[in-house]
Amino acid sequence: MQKTESDIAATLKIGVSQWWQARWIKYLGLIGIVAAGAAYWMLSNAKQDNVRFVTAEAAIASFSVTVTATGTVEPTNLVEISSELSGTLANVFVDYNDPVDVGTVLAELDTVKLEAQLAVRKAALDSAIARVAMAQATLDETRERYETGLRLEQRGITSHQEFVSQRAAYIRAQAELQSAQADRALAEANLDLQQAELDKACICSPIKGIVLDRAVDAGQIVASSLSAPVLFTVAEDLTQMELRVDVDEADIGQIAVGNRAEFTVDAYDEERFPAEIAEIRFAPETVDGVVTYKAILSIDNSDLRLRPGMTATADITVAELTDVLTVPNAALRYAPPLAPDEKEDRSGLLGMLIPSGGGDVRRGDSKTLWVLRDGVAQEIAIRAGPSDGNVTEILEGAIALGDLVIRDQTDG
Repeated sequence: MQKTESDIAATLKIGVSQWWQARWIKYLGLIGIVAAGAAYWMLSNAKQDNVRFVTAEAAIASFSVTVTATGTVEPTNLVEISSELSGTLANVFVDYNDPVDVGTVLAELDTVKLEAQLAVRKAALDSAIARVAMAQATLDETRERYETGLRLEQRGITSHQEFVSQRAAYIRAQAELQSAQADRALAEANLDLQQAELDKACICSPIKGIVLDRAVDAGQIVASSLSAPVLFTVAEDLTQMELRVDVDEADIGQIAVGNRAEFTVDAYDEERFPAEIAEIRFAPETVDGVVTYKAILSIDNSDLRLRPGMTATADITVAELTDVLTVPNAALRYAPPLAPDEKEDRSGLLGMLIPSGGGDVRRGDSKTLWVLRDGVAQEIAIRAGPSDGNVTEILEGAIALGDLVIRDQTDG
């Protein structure tokens, strides 16, 4: 069927109408975007105009720089005493907290068998001594015969064969005496060895101190064939103790031998005990990927209030600063929000309409400070020094005593 001119005209009119409708929709959308962007910009400026800064004055102060570490209180010298022999404990003479001196008998093993073996060794030595005496007598007799036979041989009175026999008997007597003397020496050594074994039956303290632990009772069997069991633990002089702390690898470069410290223990919450670093060990200790180094602090424990094994937290003083220019640490962390034209990944009207998450916040920098001058926030470059966790020394920068440094801001 052919379309008439009126049909074609109607179709063209409808197409033109739809085209203008699409164009108007686009224009209205652009107008809406522009209006929203303008509203956002006006709100941003209004918000910035209402900002109130929280400030603090740069001040002269004195403070200490410390490194914190935890550890345990331990005796300076701790000895674990075992038994080299196996056997039954006949007696135990000490108990917990008993003071002991060098050589104090702590316990002793049943020595019946050892004493019997010692008697056997003594008898063996006596027998060896007797054999030496017999060999010596034989040697004296054969020497006399040999010397007489030698004179007769020289004069030609006796036969040569008889002289050879006398000389051989003399040589054998010398050898028998040497053998008897060797047997005597062996018997003496065996006796000394057995006496040493008997002496080991007495378990004695090698140091002067206090018994911290007693792990045995009389009648208990001690078996030291594979590994010697610990029977007693003795601490030497509890008046001089040491605190062993683990220092983080990030802090180890700040401490040194001689640094003063103070520490606390749970038993005396309100009291701080003095200490001093006596040793810093080079060997690292790694636990769950964390590397630490052991520092040994000497402690005066004259009142004996500190006990071995107490957990302690130590504050080690690594620097003392007096009358230096300081600012609060919060001022080093402060930075104002980014201006609209500084925000990252923002472009065009769509970027103004859609905030970009973390891109709106500027991170604080310890190399700069924001100072409020004549009501205007200004960023200045500085060089920060040591800190005690609350304030930081300012070594360099265009900042003076009394300047207002910005710590934070609020929307007023």
